[in-house]
Amino acid sequence: MTLDGSDRVGTAILVSCSYCEQPVIARVAGVVADHNLENGPPSLLQLVRCDRCGQGVLAVEEDYGFGWDGEPAVVWPKKVRSTTYPIPEALWREQDEAKRCFSAKAYTAAAVMVRRTLEGVCVEQGVRSGRDTLVTMLRKLKDQDKIDDRLLEWAQELRMLGNEGAHYTGRAVDPEDVADGLALADALLDYLYVYSAQFEKFQERRANRKKASEKTSPDASRAAPGDSAAPPSPEA
Repeated sequence: MTLDGSDRVGTAILVSCSYCEQPVIARVAGVVADHNLENGPPSLLQLVRCDRCGQGVLAVEEDYGFGWDGEPAVVWPKKVRSTTYPIPEALWREQDEAKRCFSAKAYTAAAVMVRRTLEGVCVEQGVRSGRDTLVTMLRKLKDQDKIDDRLLEWAQELRMLGNEGAHYTGRAVDPEDVADGLALADALLDYLYVYSAQFEKFQERRANRKKASEKTSPDASRAAPGDSAAPPSPEA
């Protein structure tokens, strides 16, 4: 690994994309190293291109005496999601904080925030009763057909990831696990609040179009002009 970071160009790193709003693999397009200790610890500024959306972001790594830390934090752009987004604001705040924790390399905190988002989903969906555990609430989501078996499996994995962050184990939380957890939490939120709402609008639009079509079409049961006379009897 070179001091100027030039060997990073063309390599892939894990960053939190400001546009995708989730951890992604990105390719390093250019670097600038700063070794002036008056500015703080040596830093490596990297311009990277997201493999998912193609947009560019700036990420920085620091050297605390053991080389570049390998945990790039995005410093630009700081994109804020529109308030018109269909996910409830309280849930969006929880998930957004989880992503900001990830960007700040606070992976344990990010894992805990993912669990908070999961618990918030259960509350917003009205499945909490008394002192229900998160396991019980998730099963209620499945029993009420709000999520399917695969989403329940995802949610249970997110719960266990959050438990790893919330309880001391002596082991660091894996950043890649947290990145996957954030992506799965996004998928769960999108399924419940974005895709479900979009599908309901799709069904309503088609139903309204069908009703309008039935009102404007001629009544099939009404006899056409000149057809009022009864057909002659076969015995006539």
